[in-house]
Amino acid sequence: MLDIKFVRANPDIVKENIKKKFQDDKLPLVDEVIAYDKELREAKTRVEYLRSQRNTISKQIGMLMGQGKKEEAEEAKKQVAAMADEMEALDVKEQELTEKVRKIMLVIPNIIDDSVPVGKDDSENVENERFGEPVVPSYEIPYHVDIMESFDGIDLDAARKTSGNGFYYLKGDIARLHSAILSYARDFMIDRGFTYYVPPFMIRSAVVDGVMSFAEMENMMYKIEGEDLYLIGTSEHSMIGKFIDTIIDEADLPQTLTSYSPCFRKEVGAHGIEERGVYRIHQFEKQEMIVVCKPEDSMDWYNKLWKNSVDFFRSLDIPVRTLECCSGDLADLKVKSCDVEAWSPRQQKYFEVGSCSNLGDAQARRLGIRIRSKEKGNYLAHTLNNTVVAPPRMLIAFLENNLNEDGSVNVPAPLRMYMGGKEKLIPKK
Repeated sequence: MLDIKFVRANPDIVKENIKKKFQDDKLPLVDEVIAYDKELREAKTRVEYLRSQRNTISKQIGMLMGQGKKEEAEEAKKQVAAMADEMEALDVKEQELTEKVRKIMLVIPNIIDDSVPVGKDDSENVENERFGEPVVPSYEIPYHVDIMESFDGIDLDAARKTSGNGFYYLKGDIARLHSAILSYARDFMIDRGFTYYVPPFMIRSAVVDGVMSFAEMENMMYKIEGEDLYLIGTSEHSMIGKFIDTIIDEADLPQTLTSYSPCFRKEVGAHGIEERGVYRIHQFEKQEMIVVCKPEDSMDWYNKLWKNSVDFFRSLDIPVRTLECCSGDLADLKVKSCDVEAWSPRQQKYFEVGSCSNLGDAQARRLGIRIRSKEKGNYLAHTLNNTVVAPPRMLIAFLENNLNEDGSVNVPAPLRMYMGGKEKLIPKK
């Protein structure tokens, strides 16, 4: 969320940013919120004036009564009463205008970084860099569910009976591999100096409003019926929410956290849920990284975060690339974002396995996350997040890139300690 002072002083910059994001329907909101803000400030100024006058006249009433000027005192009382009525009406007006300003400010997108390429949607995202040589083997790579079924490692039919499409049972070596990847990701991030967390898997609406846009919430979040609680779509929601209404000493920054959680998503939108497969599903698990830092450090941390993901995948010999998200593909709170995509030998193309985002002070402004400084006073923090790994999607990349012609799957050295020392998985079918 932008600062209303910034919008008031820079309406043309805000409008140009909206155009870059191809959200022209929001352009009238800029003038609308500036008008509401002006009306709100005028109401506050009027209240301050009336309060001052009321206090002055109230003091005079006692003096007038003491001087025997009863009629003048009664007239003064009427003025005080009228002022009280007007102040009460203005108080209601202030609340209404404050809510109108906030509602509009919540949907005006954050100012994107100058380095973000302008484009309408994800089809115009720009490749940044490739890491590792993508290989297409001479033998056929089966669909990922077929690979899992060869190990008797997945049951989609039973999951459909219990829960519907978008769910799965993992079992045996595939389930163990799933857990091994998450355990390795946890230790990988701890070794890089991040503090490990397991957060709450449900959050209140005030936190939801603070960490994401309304459109994202509608398309992602599951609401708990009858309670002010939502199932998290990613542990970033809980972890950023952890800092709500806090003031952090500069000396205690940056806060570098890595968190495990299950994730629950409606997956409403163009892609939809797969009938057969685990690429786009309602439930999965993820290891995340989160940083709260000073504004001047946020772009350095942005680059460190996506590099962590690249290093993680390359440590497992999976070729990846980074893809710069264009303006139209950025969620409204984001300043800059890139996707990490893994190579699929079967499809002979890259596919998304994680996303790194710098949100500037947008989440901090919504949630009241501030930094304490003796020199500068209190000011807003910057927040960032990035996926370390999100199986079972990562399992697709892992299985395809480590599959041998005989159907066995190689287990890279970093995972073997989590797989009971196994160097290779042997199919059962």
